[in-house]
Amino acid sequence: MLRAARGSITRGVCYKSAGSGTCVGAPQLRNQHCRLSSHASSHRQRNWSYRWSITLRIALVTLAVPAYALSETNRSKDDGPFTLVSPFALWPNKTPNVSPQAEDNLSTITTMTNLEKYATGRPETLTKEEEVKLKEFWSACLKVFGVAEETGGEAAAEPKPTAEETSTEEAKEVESVATGGEKKKKSLGRLLSRREKKTDAKPPPTNTGATEHTAAVTALADVPEDKYGSTKEFKAALASQTPAELREAFWAMTKCDNPDGLLLRFLRARKWDVDKALVMMVATMNWRSKEADVAGVIKRGEGGAVAEEDEGFMKQLRMGKSFLHGRDKEGRPICYVRVRLHKQADQSEQSLERYTIYIIETARLMLRDHVDTAAVVFDMTNFSLANMDYAPVKFMIKCFEAHYPESLGICFVHKAPWVFQGVWSIIKGWLDPVVASKIHFTKTSEELEQFIERSHIIKELGGDEDWEYSYIEPVAGEDDELKNTTRLASLQTDRDSIVLQYEDYTRAWIATDGEASDKAREKRTQLMEQMKKSYWEMDRHLRGRTIYDRTGVIKKDGSLDFYPAKKAEPAPIETSSDDID
Repeated sequence: MLRAARGSITRGVCYKSAGSGTCVGAPQLRNQHCRLSSHASSHRQRNWSYRWSITLRIALVTLAVPAYALSETNRSKDDGPFTLVSPFALWPNKTPNVSPQAEDNLSTITTMTNLEKYATGRPETLTKEEEVKLKEFWSACLKVFGVAEETGGEAAAEPKPTAEETSTEEAKEVESVATGGEKKKKSLGRLLSRREKKTDAKPPPTNTGATEHTAAVTALADVPEDKYGSTKEFKAALASQTPAELREAFWAMTKCDNPDGLLLRFLRARKWDVDKALVMMVATMNWRSKEADVAGVIKRGEGGAVAEEDEGFMKQLRMGKSFLHGRDKEGRPICYVRVRLHKQADQSEQSLERYTIYIIETARLMLRDHVDTAAVVFDMTNFSLANMDYAPVKFMIKCFEAHYPESLGICFVHKAPWVFQGVWSIIKGWLDPVVASKIHFTKTSEELEQFIERSHIIKELGGDEDWEYSYIEPVAGEDDELKNTTRLASLQTDRDSIVLQYEDYTRAWIATDGEASDKAREKRTQLMEQMKKSYWEMDRHLRGRTIYDRTGVIKKDGSLDFYPAKKAEPAPIETSSDDID
């Protein structure tokens, strides 16, 4: 009938309507067609609504029944009554009655609650799969460092290869890799999974470390390049430094950190890819020693900058272009950057880079195992394009992404004016998506309050803390311990002994499972604490004093006081007329 109606409308044919003798023309047929179409559409909607209703009911039953069965299956008959809640609830509305048999489970839950302060992928919260990756990474590092693989936690009996032997072997291998030699490249996975057969005969006492080192070099030669040229720096490090030098650079970079925590930073940054993590770490070690001279920047400190008349470096410190103060709600130390104080002509690019490294390395000393990242607040108050300088921004991004991975916890861009929108569109394109996701734009102190306690937001940013930055000049003689090389050598010998033991127990931890592995892990933890203590005994011989040492934020033993009490000013002396002669 609909087809007939449509045809009649177009042709203008007259039809007799059903049950009447009247003639139905084109207009009437058009109205009848609309009513029929509307009825059909309404019928289809009711059908779809009915189908969705049935589907939803089936889904609810499908989810609820297994959830109920699972809860009943997991509950023992001896557990006593249990208040069943909705299977869609995230936690029970009522506390269940727990049987004595379930107390062990509650103990486990309590332990997990105590670990909530640690983020995932840290030494305290590793999954079994992540621990396997960490072991692989350690094994690869020890090979690159020329440390022969042993089992049982005992030190290697073979003498270490001489620097000349190692350098010669390494140079040949690197040359072969660079020129595309015929030597077949092995994957690092196969290299790490290989286990040497035990024999009664003693291995030859030569080049054991160099062999492991060159095998690792070959395995990593085809790792793809990243945007910062890490593979190139990795090869440069292997070509210019012996395994012993690489090992020394690693332990110097560790400072007071947990060595496992340091390696895990690189693993997380490279999505748990051991090959890429090792390339990134060795490239960082090369950058620190050969390009940035991080140890030199730290040792010179502020007193050295004054002595060398590095006005660009000191000007930034004195004006407080950036400074470290306080913590956020997560316990992260905060670095404030007052962008309005930056003028490109005030300092050379080299001075600015040294200053950036100096601030980051100082902030590293304020990190702890459970708080291993920092917060940065870019105060954009009164920002103008005259303050914009892309070179230091690129350098800072490179530092966080390539050389200080997983160190930035959160970043605030506070009170950015509209003119910054165009600048941000450029900068965002340089950022790794993970780093970009940590950046938050805030306009008011109330928005900052979501992350920092109001009592710890400085008044300069609209908070309640009555504190302002004021630079304290270096004190004469504060860096005299830097000259005591005899004492430093003695402390270094003690630390080297601890490092050797740590490496031995690391090999035992890698090679064993079960109880033996647990014992090795426990011993590593004890040695790690000894290494931390040994660093702070060496600190005054390695690092020039900073404003944070002078103000009592960083103590001699490494302890921290983020809000040191102000020194009480002497009370004014009261006088009277009787005191006057």
